Amino acid sequence: MPRHHQKDSATGGSQRQLRVGELVRHAVADILMQGATHDPALEGNLITVPEVRMTADLKLATIYVMPLGGRHIDEVMAALNRNKKLIRTEVAHRVNLKFAPDIRFHVDERFDEAERIEKLLRTPAVRKDIDKNSEET
Repeated sequence: MPRHHQKDSATGGSQRQLRVGELVRHAVADILMQGATHDPALEGNLITVPEVRMTADLKLATIYVMPLGGRHIDEVMAALNRNKKLIRTEVAHRVNLKFAPDIRFHVDERFDEAERIEKLLRTPAVRKDIDKNSEET
């Protein structure tokens, strides 16, 4: 089986999808960092791009983003969608693909989930259970 067709069982994507997703992620992060959109809503916020997921045919890129500290999410998402065409064109120039993928943006909510779990672990009831279990071992 050719290497680019192997599946990565943890993410459900082929090596090619993962590689292209990472190239697109770097391109979008650079575009935002360099202020290529000239949009005040994007230039005024530090935006991380933790992940890009590509469809198997590489025609759609789902770009996960999070403004620093989770601030101004609605404003940032609106600005990203306003500038979608420009960002797609820039990605096409920076990533050598046969077709420029359509792009869509999603808020990366993993940070919120991690914070919720951290707070839960610090609650007195859970702390008591954790301490009790560590004494037993």
